[in-house]
Amino acid sequence: MAYLKLYRNKLQANYKVLQKMFDSEDIEWGVVTKVLCGNRRYLQELVDLGIKEMHDTRISNLKAIKAIAPQVQTVYIKPPAKKSWENVVKFADVSFNTELTTIRGLSAEAVKQGRTHKVIIMVEMGDLREGVLGADLSDFYAKVFELPNIEIIGIGTNLNCLNGVMPSADKLIQLSLYKQLIEARFNKKIPWVSGGTTVAIPLLLSKELPHGVNHFRIGEALFFGADLFTGGLLPGMNDEVFKLYTEIIELYEKPVVPSGDRMENPSGRKQEFSAEDRGRKTYRAIIDVGLLDVQPTFLVPDDDPDVTRRGAIPSAGV
Repeated sequence: MAYLKLYRNKLQANYKVLQKMFDSEDIEWGVVTKVLCGNRRYLQELVDLGIKEMHDTRISNLKAIKAIAPQVQTVYIKPPAKKSWENVVKFADVSFNTELTTIRGLSAEAVKQGRTHKVIIMVEMGDLREGVLGADLSDFYAKVFELPNIEIIGIGTNLNCLNGVMPSADKLIQLSLYKQLIEARFNKKIPWVSGGTTVAIPLLLSKELPHGVNHFRIGEALFFGADLFTGGLLPGMNDEVFKLYTEIIELYEKPVVPSGDRMENPSGRKQEFSAEDRGRKTYRAIIDVGLLDVQPTFLVPDDDPDVTRRGAIPSAGV
């Protein structure tokens, strides 16, 4: 049976590098826990590190966090659907929002539950995922400030999440300016400019990050040491926090090129072969995970650099 192993010492090492980096710039940050899928043992490792803020897109995962660490601030990092408003208020201390109707619903639910729900209002900065348009932002804030049991704690944006638009100093300066304009107009303090994710860390390292950006949401850097600008590793980080262990359940020498009429396989891919492939043989191993479990693109064989990855059948082969 395949299993995933977390290496505590490497997780701790990555955490210490990030904590030192953010402390030096007086930046607050939380950990995006989506990759852990609500696994309580792994979540406990984050709690033991001293992490006080965790972000996720699934309410069930936030519920798991609250069950083991009620003191951790939980953040729901996608616009809440109507059917989830009750549980968002119950299990998320903070949520990302872009729609006035949704915030009104969260306000009503927070009143019902006797809670104050915090929100970060997301701004469209060019990647065309979620976000209020800049021209509408001031009027949007005016209406949200009127709602009971809602506390605005930040302004934020998502970049490189849909169309690959990268963060830049100019875009993040604009985000910081939006925050200043809102504060000046309404005489309200907005604590966070949440413009930072793993993809923005290189701007921080090169001293190009605007000083106004004071909050990051980090996942890939902590768990994989990833530099999303270069595709390599961030300085001082490692990429072996997790290892996937699997069993080889079939191993045969077979031709490289299949025989018979071919169409797309169940994953929608039609493999192409070169003239040099014809007549060649190779060893084909079937392991006990497949495309429903993991994307082969991200599997890096540990024992032999000559091993290649090829998706076969969604339920079994890789």
